Amino acid sequence: MTAKLILGKEVSEEIYGELRQRIEALKAKGVTPGLAVVLVGDDPASQVYVRKKGEMCEELGMKSLTVRMPQETTQEELLSKVAELNADPSIHGFLVQLPLPDHIDEEAVINAIDPSKDVDCFHPWNVGRMLIGNPDFLPATPAGVQQMLVRSGVETAGKHVVVVGRSNIVGKPMAAMMVQKGAGADSTVTVVHSRTGNLAEITSTADILIVAIGKPRFVTADMVKEGAVVIDVGTNRVTDPTHPKGSRLVGDVDFEEVSEKASYITPVPGGVGPMTICMLMANAVRAAEKVVG
Repeated sequence: MTAKLILGKEVSEEIYGELRQRIEALKAKGVTPGLAVVLVGDDPASQVYVRKKGEMCEELGMKSLTVRMPQETTQEELLSKVAELNADPSIHGFLVQLPLPDHIDEEAVINAIDPSKDVDCFHPWNVGRMLIGNPDFLPATPAGVQQMLVRSGVETAGKHVVVVGRSNIVGKPMAAMMVQKGAGADSTVTVVHSRTGNLAEITSTADILIVAIGKPRFVTADMVKEGAVVIDVGTNRVTDPTHPKGSRLVGDVDFEEVSEKASYITPVPGGVGPMTICMLMANAVRAAEKVVG
């Protein structure tokens, strides 16, 4: 068996087509969805990510605002900028790009964002609403994974989903979403992590294996059940002398091995990656729609 690929670019293009129609409907009512991103410092990965967000906003016909602040920005200055964006009616959603410099309290910044504009879904209000099954927004990467499953025709109801990793960004929200009632969920969910003793034993029982542990090629074929659906959220840069750049991106799953055993699999790059910005755009459009009513 060679696994069928689930490609983020294909799934996201389908969603972007739907978003364009929703954006046109908003514009017909005199509202242009506005998304702002606050970037503190000059982290290279964050710079690339923020640029891509801005480009996608413009491509979709949304208002885009990028606020760049120097590395030495104080917490008070950043909180003042957050308050300004909270009060700006032309900005329907915004996020403060993480990670922040060490001298800034990330939790305090996240808590200061108006929950109705929290398109990253990091505010405790939105995390709580997600947990009880009544979300305003869903966190972008887990929401992207769920859409990939739904739009690829993968049945999730009654299936055993194993989530590898327990981060607040992917692992925990992914587990919370898959256990809810409804389409793309209704699953029996197990979470494994670095302290799980019999991790491989548990992953090999998964019908759907979602891996977000941040270790290159961590999941090998012997850890995967024959015919499982494998979603690789990891992105790791590893040394590769044969590559022009001297390195390349790999996932948390040993793709070559596991793709011979799985029924569906996401590659890295080209799998989950494109979905994160896509679902962020969807949250910004939703925020604008809630304002219009």
